[in-house]
Amino acid sequence: MTPREQAKYLFDKFYQYANEEFEDNLNEYPGQVLSERRKIRKESSKQCALIAVDEIIASMPKEPIISTLARVHVIMFWVEVKQEIEKL
Repeated sequence: MTPREQAKYLFDKFYQYANEEFEDNLNEYPGQVLSERRKIRKESSKQCALIAVDEIIASMPKEPIISTLARVHVIMFWVEVKQEIEKL
């Protein structure tokens, strides 16, 4: 999976969850414009995906179990995923 595909996958997972929450709370904020709700839902989904990627990066062992070069490649992959999420 490319960083772009991974970013979209994570975003879609959180967006789907946010959509369920959104549908459950439709009547809670009747004055809010639908486009505002969608924008909030999108931004919330992006932030959740970014937090998830930060946690993945932070959980990487400090002492490489694999070669240092392989560890760097894995971290760079997730950094690229973050950049792709931010573009969404």
